[in-house]
Amino acid sequence: MELSLSARGSCCSCSSHLRLFPLQVLTMAEDLIAAVASQTKRLNSSSEVVQRLEENGHQNKRLKSDADEEDAEDQNKKSPKRKIVLLMAYSGKGYHGMQRNVGSSQFKTIEDDLVSALVQSGCIPENHGEDMKKMSFQRCARTDKGVSAAGQIVSLKVRLIDDILEKINNHLPSHIRILGLKRVTGGFNSKNKCDARTYSYMLPTFAFAHKDHQVQEELFRLDTETLERVNKLLACYKGTHNFHNFTSQKGPRDPSAKRYIMEMYCGEPFVRENMEFAVIKVKGQSFMMHQIRKMIGLVIAIVKGYAAESIMERSWGEEKVDVPKAPGLGLVLETVHFEKYNRRFGNDGLHEPLEWTEEEEKIAVFKEQYIYPTIINTEREEKSMANWLNTLPIHDFNSSAVEMQTNNKNSKKSSDIEGSDGCGDDSD
Repeated sequence: MELSLSARGSCCSCSSHLRLFPLQVLTMAEDLIAAVASQTKRLNSSSEVVQRLEENGHQNKRLKSDADEEDAEDQNKKSPKRKIVLLMAYSGKGYHGMQRNVGSSQFKTIEDDLVSALVQSGCIPENHGEDMKKMSFQRCARTDKGVSAAGQIVSLKVRLIDDILEKINNHLPSHIRILGLKRVTGGFNSKNKCDARTYSYMLPTFAFAHKDHQVQEELFRLDTETLERVNKLLACYKGTHNFHNFTSQKGPRDPSAKRYIMEMYCGEPFVRENMEFAVIKVKGQSFMMHQIRKMIGLVIAIVKGYAAESIMERSWGEEKVDVPKAPGLGLVLETVHFEKYNRRFGNDGLHEPLEWTEEEEKIAVFKEQYIYPTIINTEREEKSMANWLNTLPIHDFNSSAVEMQTNNKNSKKSSDIEGSDGCGDDSD
């Protein structure tokens, strides 16, 4: 029986151990699972860190490339807007004048290309290009179809970004250049502050050959006596005169038809491409539409023998006179003058005088590269002066007012097709 009890006790002990063992195993298993989970968590964490580092590396590269563009945009936004003037030079061939016609893409103008360059360079916001009043844009003179400029001035508000001239020119065609920039007063207006404008007119000298003389265009050379007569006639324009016969839609008693001419003369002739040319220069307070071309056209008509010298005095009176209009080719806006502004603000310590002595060499180079070759080549190819000279016999330089009304209607139709001479900086 003892044996039996002992055996039972042994069996109970064994049973107890059997019951405890699964608990230990379970505990050990739980500890192992927890350890594995912890290790896995650490490994996943390390993997995430590595992944983040890799992602950050790629992201940093993307951010760096984006940052350059954003920095440029930020610089433009932070750059202060200031009132400035730009000195422009351009060849006008192929353009329908200087002034932009917003909303009309049919006729391309110089300002179309300029505004596009200002927007692309970051000088002005895009909406300022659509509404030019927002940047207080004003041109000094409205050059017209085909007319070039060596010293046009525009005033506007821009962001003063770094390397501004270089950036604007990078977005302009080579035949339009910004040659200079200066700060001006906040209320500056390039048209209203301009005291005077100087234009030049380049023409072949055979235009002055007398009508009774047969000449070969390329062989003709202007003699000293004829040049002196040309300058004597041009000098008659100096002073204040009533130029109602030298424009359109102005009557003889319209006060705005009176204009003041400071100087007008023809320089010494020179030869280009085997043809002799000369340059007429005229400086005046302001000019009306067609005025300069008609002033030159009348002098040519007199020198060639189609009209008497007395017609000049008649043309300034109330009588209607038939004044021929020389071709637009050859007309160039040379310089605009701001003498009163310079006297008041040029030496105030805050602003510079609007003079361009340092830019004169660049202006001369531009004219030689783009303006003069265009005038010479176009004259040789299209013969605009020679063709116009053939129309002079049609004019009646002694016509009455009644006859002139008929001529005016025909002239208006012609001018609508051809366009004005670009001197209408303040024409109605």
